[in-house]
Amino acid sequence: MSGLAGTIGFGLVGTGVIAHSHAQAIQALAGQYDLKLVGVLGRSDAKAREFAEKYAIPVASVDPASFFSRSDIHVACILTPSGLHLEPALQAIRAGKHLLVEKPLEINVERVDAMLGAADAAGVCVECIFQARFTEGARALKNAIEAGRFGRLCLCSAYIKWHRGAQYYTGWKGTLDIDGGGAVINQSIHAIDLLQWLVGMPAEIFAWKTRRVHTGIEAEDTACATLRFADGAMGSIEATTAAWPGWERRIEICGEFGSVALEDEKVVRWDFREARAEDAEILAQATRNTTRTGAGASNIIGFEGHRLQIEQMVIALRQGAPMPIGGRAARNAVALVRALYESAERGLPVRIG
Repeated sequence: MSGLAGTIGFGLVGTGVIAHSHAQAIQALAGQYDLKLVGVLGRSDAKAREFAEKYAIPVASVDPASFFSRSDIHVACILTPSGLHLEPALQAIRAGKHLLVEKPLEINVERVDAMLGAADAAGVCVECIFQARFTEGARALKNAIEAGRFGRLCLCSAYIKWHRGAQYYTGWKGTLDIDGGGAVINQSIHAIDLLQWLVGMPAEIFAWKTRRVHTGIEAEDTACATLRFADGAMGSIEATTAAWPGWERRIEICGEFGSVALEDEKVVRWDFREARAEDAEILAQATRNTTRTGAGASNIIGFEGHRLQIEQMVIALRQGAPMPIGGRAARNAVALVRALYESAERGLPVRIG
């Protein structure tokens, strides 16, 4: 792909909570990178207009055909509920738009593959929001793993012990056909993606899931899984939206020469047998946490993570370079989630890949 020149226009598809993070992030980058929020597409004319007025967006539309036909929209941000990503994505792809898709790409690998196949055929790019990869702590941990500082990995785990009140589970949330599941695919997928990005996909998973507190929803509010990696390392995933008051997302990577723990973007443990000069600065990052996450409530999530990732996407579009988290890379998280669900439903371990 050749690089994009001139103003890059963004069109938002959806007006829900996460659309505000995208709008704020794009506007924060607009002056530096020559970006423009061109339009917003909604299901309700009133909501589309209200959203457009809030962010001074020129176009508010409820007509997908006219919206995607606009030549001044180069990137379509797919911000609908998870199981409703594919259809507007395909419309955008047919119109030649690049995609920025909220996590997860879709609710199963079949729908993910349909999206990616269409994008490949059309020659457009797909980027998926997994902003946890762009924090200082996550980058430092990734570098340490690639540098071999851990030696042989022993345990690699993700813990998501969040709280959502009963009022959260209204409409499509916690449904199987639109949300795709519950605490695992919605709230935990950032940590699951981060874990597999750091240490690779597990070879096998054995999982359990239940509705422990939110008994009125279709999907799980609690799940637990054990992991076995191809190199012999093991690990676990613990996920819930039923734990008050909600703790920070935690990633633990432990090996023969060192162990590290992240809580959200913060390094809370950084222990290596052999210290290095950069270790003091990495530990100092713990005092610079500015990202608001949704451990206790979904309406306090900030946009800084989105800004970091969209900035890298824009740089790649300008340079004609690969996407920071392209569709194939983002597919792994969905595949791992579906394997977890399959194992829990069958009561058997499931091999991955």
